[in-house]
Amino acid sequence: MPMFIFCLEIHLSLPSHSLKEKRGIVKSILGRARNRFNVACAEVDRQDNAAVAVLAFVTVSPDKLIPRQALERVEEWIYEGWPDVEITGADISEI
Repeated sequence: MPMFIFCLEIHLSLPSHSLKEKRGIVKSILGRARNRFNVACAEVDRQDNAAVAVLAFVTVSPDKLIPRQALERVEEWIYEGWPDVEITGADISEI
């Protein structure tokens, strides 16, 4: 049975002025996303910049539509749940 793997890479502009503030926001988003959507996720770039973050979310399914829809919901959930965090870019791709 084929499996479909999809990845959401999302670029965020954060309202943080220190790496400690950034860590709090990023850990909150990643932890809640893992629990709510059952996705693997991590901060994948720009770790040294307090004002921006690049997060990746990955999911897998035997149905091609389910993982893409799940990642679209993750993006929407971040947009709605963190109004002070600006999404500056987002890309969903099949791996």
